[in-house]
Amino acid sequence: MPATTPTASSVSFFRPDQLAEVLDRHARWIKGQPGGARANLAMADLEGADLSQRDLRGARLVGARLARGRLNGTNLAGADLFGVDLRDADISRANLMQTDLRGARLRAADFSNANLKGADLRAGTLEPGGTARRGAGPDAQDAESARQIHKAALARLQNGLTAEGGIPTDLTGAVLRGANLADADLTGAVLQNADLSGAVLNGADLTGARLNGANLSGAALDGTRFDKADMVGTRMADCDLSSTRIDTAQMTRPIDSMGSEIQRAIFDHERWIDSFGQRGQRADLDGTDLSRADLRNVNLSAASLRGANLSAAALTGARLMMTDLSGANLEGANLMGADLSGANLSYAVLTGADLTRVRLGPAAIKDPSGRPTGRSWAANLMGADLRGALMVGTCLVQANLSDANLDSADMDGADLAGAKLQRAMLPGRPPRRG
Repeated sequence: MPATTPTASSVSFFRPDQLAEVLDRHARWIKGQPGGARANLAMADLEGADLSQRDLRGARLVGARLARGRLNGTNLAGADLFGVDLRDADISRANLMQTDLRGARLRAADFSNANLKGADLRAGTLEPGGTARRGAGPDAQDAESARQIHKAALARLQNGLTAEGGIPTDLTGAVLRGANLADADLTGAVLQNADLSGAVLNGADLTGARLNGANLSGAALDGTRFDKADMVGTRMADCDLSSTRIDTAQMTRPIDSMGSEIQRAIFDHERWIDSFGQRGQRADLDGTDLSRADLRNVNLSAASLRGANLSAAALTGARLMMTDLSGANLEGANLMGADLSGANLSYAVLTGADLTRVRLGPAAIKDPSGRPTGRSWAANLMGADLRGALMVGTCLVQANLSDANLDSADMDGADLAGAKLQRAMLPGRPPRRG
């Protein structure tokens, strides 16, 4: 049987019968029955476990691995979920009132109709002096266990450390439709591309949160704080903003606010693409300032954007096949689902960019009439700065990543078949020589 409190250097593994005993004793503890004991699953490896409909109020789950787990309808009110890994988990209709979710990994989790009222979703840190410091005392060993999460898995989040030294809670791509987040503290949380449509965010604090690409359509925002939040590309249809604090938020720059020359260049380029070069003309936007631009679903394939400033731009679903982005600044850009097949990103800055499910494989070369020639052109990321980038499920087949810096990048599920990795700095590894 695993030890009651795991050591800081270990991960606890539970057989089904052992887990059942822990859950049974916890149920007795909640009811005040003899033989009961609060569930301590700190640092437990429970990936894919079915804990749906369970009563886990007050359970200790510090640093537990519950990725792809089933917790739909589970009562986790007041549970300690500090540093927990709930990626891709089903947490729909769960009760997470007053839970400690600081520094948690919640990317792509389904929180539909969950109750997160008063939950603490701030950044989490175990270092002295941090704003969300773990306290000493009875839970000190749990805190020390969670330190391993702090130093390993969580350290890979795209923003790294926050200004206060904490690890931001990662809700990238999470589904929070209809969830109750009233009075929740989401300070500094990463909600990039999250679905918050119809959610209740009354009184919630989203100061400094990353909401670029998030959907807040129809959300209740009475008294919600968005001070200094990144809201580039955030959808807010049917939202009443009259009582929100949003003046200092960073908002999208729509194309129609960028000047007639840029608008004309993009319009003419799309005509050029659609007519196979018969009408319009190829866009030359070298060195152009497109920071925070709303370029979602734009087609700039084969355009020239060398050295352009696309920092924090909204580029979800954009078509950028064989586009020249060499030396461009794409820091913090949202490229989720974009097609950059065959693109030139040599020496581009992509720190903290979201490249989730981006296509960076080879592009098929076509003749002037649009017919395939049977040849292809590989994407070029030589010397690119990809530190802290989100590259989950990204296609990098045959891509040239020589001399690229991928330190702290999240490459879970990335396809690197045939990629060139000479002297590349990969996550957690020294540079390759060759």
